[in-house]
Amino acid sequence: MTTQWKEHRHVPTSLWSGTLLALLTMILSLPAAAEPDHTTYVVRCTVSTPEARRAIEAAGGVIDHFDGQTLRAYVRKGDWATFQTTGIPYTIESIQPNPRKQLSSYPSHTEIGAFLSDVAEANPTLCQLISLGRSVQGRELWALQITDNPGVEEDEPEFAYLSTMHGDEVVGTVLCLNFIELLLEGYGQDSTITELIDETELWIVPLLNPDGYEMGIRWNANNADLNRSFPQWPTDFSGTIATESTLDTIGREPEVAAVMDWTANHTFALMANYHTGALVVNYPYDEEPGIPSGTEAPAPDDPLLRSLSSAYANLNPPMAASLSFPGGITNGSAWFSIAGGMQDWHYRFSGTIDLTLEVSNTKTPRESTLLALWNDNREAMLAYLALVHQGIRGRVSGPASGEALFATLTVDDNPQPVFTDPDIGDYHRLLTPGTYTLRAEAPGYIPYTMVDIVVPDGGTVRADITLSQGDVDGNGRVDATDLQLIVNAILGRSDNPAADVDGNGVSATDLQQLVNRVLGRA
Repeated sequence: MTTQWKEHRHVPTSLWSGTLLALLTMILSLPAAAEPDHTTYVVRCTVSTPEARRAIEAAGGVIDHFDGQTLRAYVRKGDWATFQTTGIPYTIESIQPNPRKQLSSYPSHTEIGAFLSDVAEANPTLCQLISLGRSVQGRELWALQITDNPGVEEDEPEFAYLSTMHGDEVVGTVLCLNFIELLLEGYGQDSTITELIDETELWIVPLLNPDGYEMGIRWNANNADLNRSFPQWPTDFSGTIATESTLDTIGREPEVAAVMDWTANHTFALMANYHTGALVVNYPYDEEPGIPSGTEAPAPDDPLLRSLSSAYANLNPPMAASLSFPGGITNGSAWFSIAGGMQDWHYRFSGTIDLTLEVSNTKTPRESTLLALWNDNREAMLAYLALVHQGIRGRVSGPASGEALFATLTVDDNPQPVFTDPDIGDYHRLLTPGTYTLRAEAPGYIPYTMVDIVVPDGGTVRADITLSQGDVDGNGRVDATDLQLIVNAILGRSDNPAADVDGNGVSATDLQQLVNRVLGRA
């Protein structure tokens, strides 16, 4: 698949009625909206100061790469005159759209859709193909689910690879398609691949910006940079998980809104998104208020993010050997800051770890290089997928009948939360090996703490949690009788495990928790 694509032809079979034909004629006769001018100058500048970088951005330039001395920026035609007034020396690297057919060696959006449809049809017990929505120009945003029970919610971690949110960064699309073939051909033949598919809910979105991809431009068809268009911190941050009920996508680009809606309806533990233009794994934060561009902005899970990044980079030989990025990884802000990026939004708003994988210094490399790029990334893609099974996992349920709860979980002094899937109640908290204290909270329930949970090297430990509402005697009420039962347990007059409502052992804390509930304070 890396270098050859089948041609798919589809013959329309529907017939238009006279009414529909008249309606179509009327629509086509309406004046068309002005098409944005997609002309963009890709420039390379020599800069030595943060002020120069800020001047480029203030003039409308979108910085895409910086190596400490030179940077690459995209400047739209409408900003070109302003950019030139900065006086910063530049050379034009290319102009988009490029007159030549940039994607002549890559599959078209139509071919990608046909391939995914064929794959889903040929593997109905492993695949489900859906559309996340449509692009500005109406192209489908395909997402393929690969798991042993597609379409069924299970107690499994959710994982995703996404690619090509910048239309001129196309290698990841081919990597994703090749990865689909690798998984499906290996299922039942390769024990590692079989286990990964059986134990993971895996999603692949190979082309997030099909309009830009077809035109050979960075932007979508509205001339928007999708990786600068997600909600930002802290202005747009609600302080709560992005769920279907709390999500606000009004005014967002359709491709961005589609990803936000999709994320809000899932509980992804781990993601990665593919780019080109550099050779490095970029981890959060990309931007933190008060921290200048070019300065480290560590997230609460910084050691884990470094470990995950290194796991990918170490298996990509050219990336691991990078002279620009030690070990082939970088904190996003330490490289250069961007606001409105997807990986920061996923981490901050949904508790999902999302890394940016820059897999080729050349934006759109020749077809002859694709096989080598696939070989550089194949094992890294498998290894990174396997890392979704690392840390603490389990279910959070209520006491009545084991009903699934929508709960928030945190570890130790780390403020970064993860959330349960409200349909199943399962959670998957990625962690490096070590010993942790885990806290679970859900509205209407007493917070519960588990101590001394040991995460093994290269695996997960299970910690199921049943949250209590304080009904120690199980009669459906929280009242003075429950308080007395806890007092009896504290004084050693009874051995009632239900009296330990917070998981820390029976103590005065349990009594206070229950008093608060009886008095309506919690």
